[in-house]
Amino acid sequence: MEGLGEPTPHRYEDLFEIAQDIQHFSSKEVLVAPGGPGRGEDEEPDEDFPEELRDYEIGAPPITSDPPIHTWARRLLLPPFSNKSIAKWEPVTREQCRLLIDGFIENGRADAAVDYSQQIPPYIIASMLGIPKEMSGTFTEWVRGALELGLTNVDVQSEAMRNIFLFLWERIQEHKDHPQDDLISYLLSSEVDGKPVEETHVLGTCFLILLAGIDTTWSSIGSALWHLAQHPEDRARLIAEPELITSAVEEFLRAYSPVTMARVVTEDYEYNGCPMSEGDKVIMNFPAANRDPAKFKDPDKFIIDREENPHIAFGVGIHRCAGSNLARMEMRVSIEEWLKRIPEFRLEDPEAVTWAGGQVRGPRTMSVVWP
Repeated sequence: MEGLGEPTPHRYEDLFEIAQDIQHFSSKEVLVAPGGPGRGEDEEPDEDFPEELRDYEIGAPPITSDPPIHTWARRLLLPPFSNKSIAKWEPVTREQCRLLIDGFIENGRADAAVDYSQQIPPYIIASMLGIPKEMSGTFTEWVRGALELGLTNVDVQSEAMRNIFLFLWERIQEHKDHPQDDLISYLLSSEVDGKPVEETHVLGTCFLILLAGIDTTWSSIGSALWHLAQHPEDRARLIAEPELITSAVEEFLRAYSPVTMARVVTEDYEYNGCPMSEGDKVIMNFPAANRDPAKFKDPDKFIIDREENPHIAFGVGIHRCAGSNLARMEMRVSIEEWLKRIPEFRLEDPEAVTWAGGQVRGPRTMSVVWP
């Protein structure tokens, strides 16, 4: 069994079990397709890279790490991504949503993906990291190159990741000299076992926050608006019963889960009758698991007030998304603000909506119109 072939678990039970089996399934390579940071053994070091990075195999901890590194790497992120910490970013998110809508509401039309969904997470992540918010468009370009366009063009992916790492490394050096009240300074000032966290680890974690905090969330916001544009009955309920927004967000996450991940088999192993060899890659199809009829009643039906919804859109086990509180807040606020200002809207041409390929799925262009 080689490369990206079988097995591809899609049952809820399988994914739940494999995601928690860190002995046989490593997270050292979570990208579905080959690629990622670092260079091949035969490649020359990039002369533009700082000397400290040329021979360092950069990851994206904690998502690309296993215990024991994963344990403390994830623990570092829990305080800044707690519900209490995320609450202070809600007013910023709400204001950004309002400003975006101000820019197009009089037109009676907008691209709900490009003009709205894709503009919110980059702005918030930049604010949290303490990096220039006006570069949101550039971050969007880099993230798409790394996670979407780069899947079929290794040069595009390499260039995007190179740009991200160089940019973040420069910001880290600036923060060393001029600490701020932001995530980069927080990570630089943190200690593990009485020692400062290595700068290369800070770099990898900031890389993860930039990628994971942008593409996944804008995909979820876009998918929610795509659904609401076609289901006036759900729009009407959310407007009449605003308290439903919490269950609605969970149902959007279940029905339109954006992320598929990968694991690497650590040793020859047989799972549920399926033989696997060391080095095989297992595709973790979380979107399929969230529509498993063995787990969810009417799995292909969007039920805005679904009472039992144990979806695993954020993963499960030790690698469950540390940024889930932020994603939920951004989704909730962006939907609330849109419906306040644009309660009636529809897709201009459903067939013209384009979707991202790769392991993060969401609408990339989505023209909507309103009265």
